[in-house]
Amino acid sequence: MKSKYIKWNIIIITLLLLLAASILASLCLGEVRISPFDLVSILKKGDSMEHIILSNIRIPRIILGLSVGGALSLAGVILQGIYRNPLVEPYTMGISGGAALGIAVAIVSGLTTALGAFILPVFGFIGAIITIFLVYFLSIRKGSFSISRMLLLGVMISFVASSAMMFLMSTTTAENIHSIIFWIMGSLDEANAMLINIVLYTSIAGLITAYMFARPLNALSLGESSAKHLGINAGLTIKMMFVVSSLLTGICVSVAGVIGFVGLIIPHLIRMIVGSDNRILLISSFLGGSIFVILSDIIARTIIAPNELPIGVITGMIGGVVFIVVLSRAKFKSL
Repeated sequence: MKSKYIKWNIIIITLLLLLAASILASLCLGEVRISPFDLVSILKKGDSMEHIILSNIRIPRIILGLSVGGALSLAGVILQGIYRNPLVEPYTMGISGGAALGIAVAIVSGLTTALGAFILPVFGFIGAIITIFLVYFLSIRKGSFSISRMLLLGVMISFVASSAMMFLMSTTTAENIHSIIFWIMGSLDEANAMLINIVLYTSIAGLITAYMFARPLNALSLGESSAKHLGINAGLTIKMMFVVSSLLTGICVSVAGVIGFVGLIIPHLIRMIVGSDNRILLISSFLGGSIFVILSDIIARTIIAPNELPIGVITGMIGGVVFIVVLSRAKFKSL
């Protein structure tokens, strides 16, 4: 038992060191290269170009990447635990589709021109919240709800939202279409400090809340009936964790757009390393997701510099390839 906790501490320390290294790399790499030995002196000087780049561009992106990556990965762990299905991810619930539809409505209706770009995350979050409530309340039947029905409803609502968004795109201008598509592909290019802080504090609160339910989530992995026999209120746990994961996803999507595969591939990889105990899996996945998104953002900013790729393109390509490799190796080992 003691050796298990020692292993967990080593894993957490290793992930924290990797996170620190990825943050350092993100601070130094870009169109303007900055030496790590000059970071302290540059940050002390408030009038240099490098200081403006660090304080106004790279540090906000790092904070947002850390928050979004951790939150999406955490949501993936929670949903996979609730559904007992390793292929479930936050966007499966239709939350991204609802948020994308909200963004499309804001852009096509001209509200961004009248009220400013700040209205985009507001409408994105409204779309995500509406989707969450639709999935939840439509899943309730005779006072109880079915997990499988909730998953199917999420997928169907996602298709409906995507179709509605395509309809809006087919009736608007080319400029609006470009704005919608670019937002859908995801970006950490958000300068509003209040929005970044909202995502950061929400992700931390989500991690703390999820960790309080770590033992009930472990019991749920045995099935709802087994969890009830162990004295776990399975219904309350499922409802609370669904709300937490949905809100985490909705806030991330509304601010950073659709950044796929984080909530799918990171929990898979972390589970292969640390096991399925949520007491270590939740924290490790949060850190792993943060590392993945920050490193993906570095690639997005530098691979075709001075231009920038949407981060969703990078996470999709890397996540898809890694997931295929993992599944292929697992299949090969089982033969």
